[in-house]
Amino acid sequence: MSDFDLSVFKKYDIRGLSPQTINPDFAFRLGLSFSTFLATKNISSPTVVVSRDARLSSPSLSLELIRGLRRQGINVVDIGQASTPTFYFAVAFYDYDGGIQVTASHNPKGYNGFKLVLSRSRPLSQETGLEDIKNIFVKNTFTSADSPGQLLPAPDVLHDLIVSQAKEWDILPAKLKKFKIVIDPANSMNILDSTAFFKFLPAEIFPINFTLDGNFPAHEADPLKPENLVQLQSQVIKQKADFGIASDGDGDRIFFVDEKGVLIPQAILRGLIAQIVLKKYPESPVCYDICPGRITADLIKQVGGRAIVTPVGHSLIKQIMIKNDSYFSGESSGHFSFKFSYGYFEAPLVFIALLLKYLGEQNKPLSALIDPLRIYFHSGEINSEVTNPQAKIDEIKQKFSSLPHAEINLLDGLTVTFPDYWFNLRSSNTEPKLRLNLEAKTQDIMEQNRDRLLTLIRS
Repeated sequence: MSDFDLSVFKKYDIRGLSPQTINPDFAFRLGLSFSTFLATKNISSPTVVVSRDARLSSPSLSLELIRGLRRQGINVVDIGQASTPTFYFAVAFYDYDGGIQVTASHNPKGYNGFKLVLSRSRPLSQETGLEDIKNIFVKNTFTSADSPGQLLPAPDVLHDLIVSQAKEWDILPAKLKKFKIVIDPANSMNILDSTAFFKFLPAEIFPINFTLDGNFPAHEADPLKPENLVQLQSQVIKQKADFGIASDGDGDRIFFVDEKGVLIPQAILRGLIAQIVLKKYPESPVCYDICPGRITADLIKQVGGRAIVTPVGHSLIKQIMIKNDSYFSGESSGHFSFKFSYGYFEAPLVFIALLLKYLGEQNKPLSALIDPLRIYFHSGEINSEVTNPQAKIDEIKQKFSSLPHAEINLLDGLTVTFPDYWFNLRSSNTEPKLRLNLEAKTQDIMEQNRDRLLTLIRS
């Protein structure tokens, strides 16, 4: 058995407290394990990308990870501090064989971890290789190399990203209207991306929390928590900005508030961007997760697109994008991915540029475009601690299956649809919790059924 805490191997990545569970020794062994896993792919002299976020523990983890990779003969391109979307781009665009990003995403400062991909930035999840890497890690038996891998020079990744993505998605800055935008990267990696993007995109920027700092002195880098948006919202109003942008710790999730400082639901945002994408690629499929957000499907179908519902999880959505040749996907947690000639992954530059284009064409305040689409009433995600999550899901499924007009879907947890409300109930990947998301046609219907379900869940 391994001396390490193996609970850090999650469904989509590796993540845990640092240095308690994620430390330089772990990083070194992960480098050895990933190298051994790549050896099963029969790649000649593989080259991988390594990058890291701004956390205080990331430099030491990155150094030991690289040492483990090179020990096994893997060539490494260290691109240093970078957002996860920039990391994905680097792996895919330069046709490297894989990569590892040192990051704990939106978790508090005491955490760290790793996101792993193969060529074309295909994400490694439990089902697509992460479990194999865990098994190699546990066995502590690795392939050997005749000579160490080289540390190769890093290209100018952000420059190439902007040039390439602008070309593939027809982004023409001269045709975009200039807006006032407040940006809050929460002292995290989107500082680098935003600085580069807005030298290219026209905008008057009001930056807040724009110093890289792994202590996250202003607030956690997690825009899903309302308290982490308060500063952005107040600054948008104070500066009389057109909208505001918040991002998470590694920059692969973005959130928007309108000119009144009101958070825009991701379901509406992804539906609007889907409509823009569908103008360029008519009748193409758009992927989005099963968490309630019916307005997305409404907007996709309104312009003749094909709505494909997926399980929750950016890794799974990307796999389904590839399978269906989808040009765009949006997840309720703020992951927005696009198709490129070299891969499928999050691209904040493209998303922001398409939103600027849409806002300029409509010539109205953002709230005037968003508010008419707030036609459904959402509970937000509500977590409940339960002893046996799957048993509770089975119990609730049994109760609802016998009700008239109930449509049952087991794609990811339990989804039940009635004519006037619908909900998804699924287990946390890491804790004994159930996550409830419910949506309805009226506020009263939402509240009544939300409370009724929570009573069932918590009984």
